[in-house]
Amino acid sequence: MPVMTEPTLPPAALVRPPEDQALWREGVRVGTPTLFGIGAWGLVVGIAMVKSGLTVAQALGMTMLVFAGSAQLAALPLIAASAPIWVVFATALVVNLRFVIFSALLAPHFAHLPWRQRLALGYTAGDLTVAMFMQRFPSEEPAAGKLSFLKGLLIPNWTAWQVGSIAGIFLGSAVPAEWGPGFAGTLAIICILVPLTVNKAALCGVVVASATAVLAFGLPYKLGLLAAVLLGMLSAMAVEEGWEKWGKRWSKP
Repeated sequence: MPVMTEPTLPPAALVRPPEDQALWREGVRVGTPTLFGIGAWGLVVGIAMVKSGLTVAQALGMTMLVFAGSAQLAALPLIAASAPIWVVFATALVVNLRFVIFSALLAPHFAHLPWRQRLALGYTAGDLTVAMFMQRFPSEEPAAGKLSFLKGLLIPNWTAWQVGSIAGIFLGSAVPAEWGPGFAGTLAIICILVPLTVNKAALCGVVVASATAVLAFGLPYKLGLLAAVLLGMLSAMAVEEGWEKWGKRWSKP
């Protein structure tokens, strides 16, 4: 006679609370309008990798490991020009310095997580996802569902990028040079940049970086881009700090 046993319930840790499911869906919903721009940018970067002389295998490895469109676009001309390796790495490092700021913003929310999980979040996080998360959770106070909301942003974002980039890699050889993938890439970046220019400090950084990039265009090894990124970041930080001090001074009775 068979022995009757009670059904095994899943551990409580594996059951996602209803509010977490709702916030995950909210993250997907909020991030969905940006996926077309992310995919288009990935497509342009995929084409650029092939046009710069990388093999399909090298381009696939780069898009999976690096996953940083601005750094890739900055490094590819240097690779094609056989620039010194230190210049390539320094350029990519400076372009991605903004992720240090992103990490500092996210750290108070997720410092309690295991390092592997934090590493995965850092790998998949991007400009828009961090900005949208901070808009939804501006306070560092503990709140249920923060991780679910961020995952709802990150997973579609990463998928859209990889789909677009891989498509660009395989279509790169078929795209005529006169189509101007560089111009298309600029348009894609602008579509992503504009929503992030949400305050005076960000606007100042964009203006300073743009002016520096134009004035320093003739520098070798695209070093004008390094100067533009550094001066843009420094000016934005200076305006942000000065604006806060000015606000505190005038708010005093």
